[in-house]
Amino acid sequence: MSDDDTSPERGTDEADGEENRARTDGGAERSRTEGRRAVPDGGVALDPWGSATVADYRELFEEFGIEEFEAIIDEVPEPHYLMRRGVIFGHRDYGAVARALANDEPAAALSGFMPTGDPHIGHKLVFDELIYHQEQGADTYGLIADLEAHSARGLTWEEIDEHARDYLLSLLALGFDPEDGELYRQSTNRRLQDLAFELGSNARFAEFESIYGFDGETSVSHMQSVVTQMADILYPQLDEPKPTVIPVGPDQDPHVRLSRDIARKTRYFRVTEAFASPEFDAAERVLVGRAYDRREEWAEDPETPRCEDAAAWLAEADVDAEFESARAGAVEKLENAGMEPLRPRTRFLDRNADEDAFEALIEAVPGEKRVFDAHIDSFELDREDAEELAREVEVDNGGFGFYTPSSIYHRFMTGLTGGKMSSSIEASHISLLDDPEEGYDKVKSATTGGRETADKQRELGGKADECPVYELYAYLLANDDDGFAEEVYEECVGGERLCGGCKEQAATLMREFLADHQEKREEAEELLADLDIDLDVDGSRRGIPGDEE
Repeated sequence: MSDDDTSPERGTDEADGEENRARTDGGAERSRTEGRRAVPDGGVALDPWGSATVADYRELFEEFGIEEFEAIIDEVPEPHYLMRRGVIFGHRDYGAVARALANDEPAAALSGFMPTGDPHIGHKLVFDELIYHQEQGADTYGLIADLEAHSARGLTWEEIDEHARDYLLSLLALGFDPEDGELYRQSTNRRLQDLAFELGSNARFAEFESIYGFDGETSVSHMQSVVTQMADILYPQLDEPKPTVIPVGPDQDPHVRLSRDIARKTRYFRVTEAFASPEFDAAERVLVGRAYDRREEWAEDPETPRCEDAAAWLAEADVDAEFESARAGAVEKLENAGMEPLRPRTRFLDRNADEDAFEALIEAVPGEKRVFDAHIDSFELDREDAEELAREVEVDNGGFGFYTPSSIYHRFMTGLTGGKMSSSIEASHISLLDDPEEGYDKVKSATTGGRETADKQRELGGKADECPVYELYAYLLANDDDGFAEEVYEECVGGERLCGGCKEQAATLMREFLADHQEKREEAEELLADLDIDLDVDGSRRGIPGDEE
């Protein structure tokens, strides 16, 4: 869940006046697989500790269930420019957070940073996303993933402390308000570690093996750091359950998926839709719901349709291929229910509740209901109201009541050299600590999406969609000015803008940004000194990093 390196998709050539430059190609085929690892069935899995490059973001929608952000942007109050420009391209369940913000209801945002090197302009994406949510009224948390850096990257505590200070100063300089948010480091947050211990009872090695590729050579500390990250993601809900968003790159999605699963496993009750006493799985419920909707065709009395009659109809009905495998199970369960009426209801399933909590829920469910050994059926509550009631009863009886965490995903930035943008490749990135003149020089030396000559650029236009310099405008330099970003794009692809002048403008803006940012970092020194966060090596944490995976 912590952002370490931001990575590229491609490299391109540069056209400036009469000068021709050799093509710098990051390699599309390599880009399709970096940041993923092979799994035994021949597929791939996103890797939080890999080199994190994804060329075709649309593959993620189908392969990992990430939803398109564009489909939900109209629900977002005052969307950030990263959202408007498609830099934030995907999400999981962000609608819950957007609705809370729009209605001035409690919401939270959290992301972490693994201090393995200098913070650079790729990390600024996450800094900006946190600050945006804070400005929109969300409780906002920024954390230093020092346990992860020590266990997964092998950094010493001295190195971690040095980098942690730099990340925090940049976050504060960009506008994070520590009085209205919380900053912490994993290793010194006892509430976080206690939560991690509790959540660990719902995590299994088989899941770590499947999701992360862990094996017998993986250190226990590395596995422990993953459980700590699950606690990080759910930490904003310790005092009050609320919709929570985790802004990350898509390589961090495995952490989000696991945290969503663990959040569900901790809940006292699971709320589902049902039609009769049997428990149908999701696909079976679709089929039974379809039978209920068409009861006029088969029920002797549509006001009181019977399960066995629904079974007979469903056994012969046309069913979409994707539901064919669920038909037999649904038919069998309906037959077993016999003459029981087929009737929609909302079901509370007992997951982890003790006797007192279950009895409290029985008492709290209003109106007509049926009580079974391990579930309660309500005939008057809709699912949304039932979810809130279940959460309220859980919290009142000592449970967490977690909302399933949401996430948003931003595109990786292309390295200035056309390869990956990484803290370990000096020419590929601009550090937020770079001297402004050095930042200027790096942009001036960057590869572009230009044509081989100025004449071809004027004739054919540039390839802004494949240009690291245009990304600088879209991701950072145009700031909130969509008109400016669009102007640069249109002039480039229309052949009016040549690479030399474009890079000069971008380099000048980058120099100005870095000078301003570093001035604000100096101002933030005093603010950081007043915060209750340990930035010095604690002797009890000293250790020699091993060869953890």
